[in-house]
Amino acid sequence: MVPPRKLYRIAEIMAHTKLSRQTIHNYTLFGLISEEERMERCGYRLYSEEVFHRLERIQQLKAEGKVLREIREIIAQDSKAPESLAPVAQEGKEAP
Repeated sequence: MVPPRKLYRIAEIMAHTKLSRQTIHNYTLFGLISEEERMERCGYRLYSEEVFHRLERIQQLKAEGKVLREIREIIAQDSKAPESLAPVAQEGKEAP
């Protein structure tokens, strides 16, 4: 049995990343990150664990002086990268 994936509310993401609620909303609206699902009753946006990696990448690119338009293009290219660019298994060991 596969355990359910953990989904995070914006408040949890804010606590871990120190980003504001507005910044997270803006990144969502601009297409830099995407919600995994939305709770019907209360409207909470829920994000997968991958959002933390994406936000880290966004912050890295901003530190390099990139603007959001450029960041969106870079992230789109990152998403299209073939799996062969994933970390390579150590020599003599199989990849999982």
